[in-house]
Amino acid sequence: MTAAMDMKFEPTYRISFLFRRILVPVDGSESSLRALDIALDFAQRYGSRVTVLHVHAPGEDPKPIENAIRKRIEGRGLNVTIKTREYKPHASSIASEILSEVVEGGYDLIVLGARGSTANEDLMIGSVALSIVVNSATSVMVVR
Repeated sequence: MTAAMDMKFEPTYRISFLFRRILVPVDGSESSLRALDIALDFAQRYGSRVTVLHVHAPGEDPKPIENAIRKRIEGRGLNVTIKTREYKPHASSIASEILSEVVEGGYDLIVLGARGSTANEDLMIGSVALSIVVNSATSVMVVR
């Protein structure tokens, strides 16, 4: 036997105490779904608990986005919580609903896409992502 065959490999799985609870706001955009993929990778590698949040307008059907989220999670063997919140256009915003969830849920990390369904493709970061980065007391990972 060679020395390489005699080596014992230690598992790479370690529980992270830095990012135990991760929030992923998803609006259905490709950027937000990439952010979900990264959060799921963290969950697989470090034992993080992932909560996916979809904030929608009044009267909007959240089911298509929930189905896209479930499809992304499917087959990974992870226990992921999916939440939806409806914002009131005159009383709140998408960003304020996300920030409320962060405070209520005690999350350690927010992973979100840089741009949602913003019409202007020249923007490097959308208004919701910018608002979260500026106003969150929790660490934020912005995915491009």
